[in-house]
Amino acid sequence: MTDVPAGAEAQGRPQVNDYDAFAAAYSAENDDSLANAYYERPAMVALAGDVAGRRVLDAGCGSGTLSAALRDQGAAVTCMDASAGMLDLAKKRLGDDAELRLADLNDPLPFEDGAFDDVIASLVLHYIEDWAPVLIEMRRVLEPGGRLFASVDHPIVAYTIHEPRPDYFENTSYEFEWEFGGQRVPMRFWRKSLQSMLDAFMTAGFRVTRITEPQPIPEARDLHPRAFAHFSTAPGFLFFALEAGRE
Repeated sequence: MTDVPAGAEAQGRPQVNDYDAFAAAYSAENDDSLANAYYERPAMVALAGDVAGRRVLDAGCGSGTLSAALRDQGAAVTCMDASAGMLDLAKKRLGDDAELRLADLNDPLPFEDGAFDDVIASLVLHYIEDWAPVLIEMRRVLEPGGRLFASVDHPIVAYTIHEPRPDYFENTSYEFEWEFGGQRVPMRFWRKSLQSMLDAFMTAGFRVTRITEPQPIPEARDLHPRAFAHFSTAPGFLFFALEAGRE
């Protein structure tokens, strides 16, 4: 997602969540970081399970690393992202093995009803203030009984690491900076309580089949000892497996 704080352009400040501005640096970090390569991505692949022959939408695909892993498991993958820079990198990674679509999750999805068996929303929903229209669209493009797999920043982490601490149950945003390749970039995420997440899924017509708090894979212990110690002892991401209703 790319959005702009009030007055940012007029004051010459960079946009928040502008992945086009740091796509290559982010992709390089994502490919080998513990949080992504040895924690979130393998956990998402494991949660999705057998995807051979399934039509999968990777909604917010970034540079296509997860899409490539799903393709290697036999899925027919469609990659979607709001960043043209990220999609360029995904195209280089995937070649002709996946369909790529430039689209924003805040808009109606550019796909027919029931176009997919699975939707993957990997670390993307916490960029969105109002989940309702997004989840309704994901439900629409899934076959009845189709699956949604989502990962988000753990609500406990979102609540505790940024000051001043808001009401845990209030839907609030927070801004911070990431650094990639010596470049500092402004980001904005949205906090939601676990209850509000579950309510949003249910209202959109999904049934929760599993919630997980996975561990990093063992290979990361020697490669990233400090990050491994952190992610193996504290909450990081929260994962959901859901099933679309059969109305």
